[in-house]
Amino acid sequence: MTPAGSLLEARALHKAYGPTPALDGADFSIHSGEVVAVMGPSGSGKSTLLHCLAGITRPDSGSVRYGSHALTDLSDGRRSALRRTDFGFVFQFGQLVPELTCLENVALPLRLNGTKRKEAERQARHWLERLEVDGVAGKRPGEVSGGQGQRVAVARALAGRPRVVFADEPTGALDSLNGERVMGLLTDAARESNAAVVLVTHEARVAAYADREVVVRDGIAREMAGAA
Repeated sequence: MTPAGSLLEARALHKAYGPTPALDGADFSIHSGEVVAVMGPSGSGKSTLLHCLAGITRPDSGSVRYGSHALTDLSDGRRSALRRTDFGFVFQFGQLVPELTCLENVALPLRLNGTKRKEAERQARHWLERLEVDGVAGKRPGEVSGGQGQRVAVARALAGRPRVVFADEPTGALDSLNGERVMGLLTDAARESNAAVVLVTHEARVAAYADREVVVRDGIAREMAGAA
């Protein structure tokens, strides 16, 4: 298991793209039910850190452990399976499937895991209600506002009841009011289900929703001074 009860932990991560280092010995840990903001300027390595933590990118060296799993030692297939069952994702522009209705988008990860359509859509409808967008269930993503679409994306991320949610600039395409609404709903719902949230952002108002903040600079992650 990961030390000190951490749900997800990275140690001494290095990752370079050609001659350019993205991570240079980064460490990170998060517990169940905790929201951690990963901050830093553009190009600092914060998105690369998120991708390594989620098993999307394999680091050049270092280790990532999720519970009893050493992610860095797993095959691509096993990492993909964990991303379907244990991890949820929210991206800056939602990345909803345009051909599907909002209800079908939220049900999609459940269907991919083998849940029958009726049950998947029942659970999806619950999460749309939880995120206060059940009124757009039958609409396609192109027919809803940006704020509504991002709340649908959050519902999709939470529908499979993941243990870790990775949110990469989840409010970057929204105005302040919609951004705050999305963050409040995301963090409240995640904490209620005891999911950890890795929140990549460059905005202090978004990071304020986190329990603590980690700053990535020059590929190294450091706990922000004064963080709880």
